[in-house]
Amino acid sequence: MQTAYLNQAGTSWPLPEPVREAMSAAMSRSPAEWGEPFEQAHQAIAEFFHIDDPSRLLLTPGGTSALAVAVADLPWQPGDRVLTSSYEHHALRRPLVKLQDLGVRVEAVPRSDEGPLDLDQLEQALQQGGVRLVAMTAASNVTGDLLPVEQIVTLAHRYDALVLIDAAQTAGWWDIDVPASGTDLFAFTGHKGLQGPWGIGGLYVSPHVTMNSPAAACELPKDGGPPVCSTMPGYCDTGSVDRIALAALAAAVTWLGQHEQQDRLDRARRQAERLRQVAVQAGATLFGQADPSRRLPTVALTCSRHTPAELARRLADRGVVASGGLQCAPQTHQTLGTAPDGVLRLSVGVSTTDEEVALAAETLADVLA
Repeated sequence: MQTAYLNQAGTSWPLPEPVREAMSAAMSRSPAEWGEPFEQAHQAIAEFFHIDDPSRLLLTPGGTSALAVAVADLPWQPGDRVLTSSYEHHALRRPLVKLQDLGVRVEAVPRSDEGPLDLDQLEQALQQGGVRLVAMTAASNVTGDLLPVEQIVTLAHRYDALVLIDAAQTAGWWDIDVPASGTDLFAFTGHKGLQGPWGIGGLYVSPHVTMNSPAAACELPKDGGPPVCSTMPGYCDTGSVDRIALAALAAAVTWLGQHEQQDRLDRARRQAERLRQVAVQAGATLFGQADPSRRLPTVALTCSRHTPAELARRLADRGVVASGGLQCAPQTHQTLGTAPDGVLRLSVGVSTTDEEVALAAETLADVLA
């Protein structure tokens, strides 16, 4: 049976051939040869994001762990405030909620009629003072809606707040100069738009950000004095790096850098629009901004006759792989009014072919009918 894989917002597949080759090579590499390839891979990933100093880029087991370190290791004080959006994945929402145990106030900025974030409401919240961190996703993993990251950074810095961006969905789709963006903390995962495997991610910490890590990596002075511990988290704080996944991600960003990213994004958006039109013609309810340039190539919908999970099962029976449910983002579905069942999400990726989209469009039309 022919298969159309349309869950690229969850996990990219298939991985490019150089990525698979890098994984195979890393699996057979002698431990005596681990050091140099590790440093080269770290350097390649840092350079992909235009980060000059790789020590500011912590390698993590994924985006969830990167976000957890970013949130937990800031120097929180009771009464501090955090502003977030109402479109967050649980990977960010969960550690933010946990901050409330420290006396930190976590507030979700509402969406506007035009998009997933009301910038006027954001500025009003910042004007009240006490905001240590603005922590938001760059794009919804449910609808693909893009948040106005540039404006978020500008407003937050105007009121002396730090910015943490969850780039799990956007990393890999276009060139991101992380230091130039002004983002203070930047978290990503390898297994989505970056075309890497599971088990690898990263967190960039700007040099001006003061962290409060209970550092496991301490230096012992030669004169026998007390240990000197940095407040910047290090490799001992983020966990052992999966060297196979690291080698694969380095190969993935190298592969991405050799191809025109904007062309791929435009093509994927056209493919997603074909699926969206099928859903509209079938009378489905669509979620996300109508303008494809304001979202990633994702289509989110519901149908009155079937739950999203049922729709996903019916599609899978005919070879179309999609996501039906909450997509690990219950807060987003509360915002959209799609809880508790969620949506059917069809997401296009770098490797999605026109043949897959044609199969998915025909099957989706039949299933919705």
